[in-house]
Amino acid sequence: MTTPAPSDIPPWLRRVVEPGSGDASETLSLARALRRAMTIKGEPRQAAVLVLFGGALEGDPNTPGELPADADVLLTQRASTMRQHRGQVAFPGGEVDEGDTGPIDTALREAHEETGLERSGIEPLAVLPKLFVPPSRFDVTPVIAYWRTPSEVRVVNQSETERVVRVPLAELLDPANRFQVRGSLGYQSPAFQVDGLLVWGLTGGILAGIFKAAGWELEWDHNDVRDLESSLAAVGMTL
Repeated sequence: MTTPAPSDIPPWLRRVVEPGSGDASETLSLARALRRAMTIKGEPRQAAVLVLFGGALEGDPNTPGELPADADVLLTQRASTMRQHRGQVAFPGGEVDEGDTGPIDTALREAHEETGLERSGIEPLAVLPKLFVPPSRFDVTPVIAYWRTPSEVRVVNQSETERVVRVPLAELLDPANRFQVRGSLGYQSPAFQVDGLLVWGLTGGILAGIFKAAGWELEWDHNDVRDLESSLAAVGMTL
């Protein structure tokens, strides 16, 4: 992809996409690379997700990282009838198709198919390193983008998606909505509980890394570790 000129990137997103910003998610990347080496032989399937931020072009100089008050991120909730990752909150995205020209094309195509958004209003900013997801055996490439001209979004296919929501970043960053979850096998993940949703796993890890890299993060209790199944049950979800 052609890297946008710094002057074309919203100031509050520049630290997310500048060289070295991936260091914030280094621990997540290393952990998932180790799990990949331990659990899979051969080539995993490839996928991409769209980490799409919306909000005012100009940031607020009085907030951490100049985050504007209306900043948000697009999330989906998978249908409870899906065979894998049912009911989980995720970024729009999916598996690479043969005709895709790269991860950006995959992420934009899948996001359009899932939410109905208009691709022309989205400006891709950066492609992050791949992250391995053991349950589905996918290498997932996150694509960071800015929603320069937002369009209407909706659930396009109810058999795959239950909700499509633009979640305010202020709610995700609220320390009252942040904690960690731990599964029965010891897996631990950053988590956010907002709008009746539990955001955790790969999605929670990516968001936590971006928030830290961007300088948006507020102090929260990292020692607040909750049982994953109980946390899911609190919002009407199950594993």
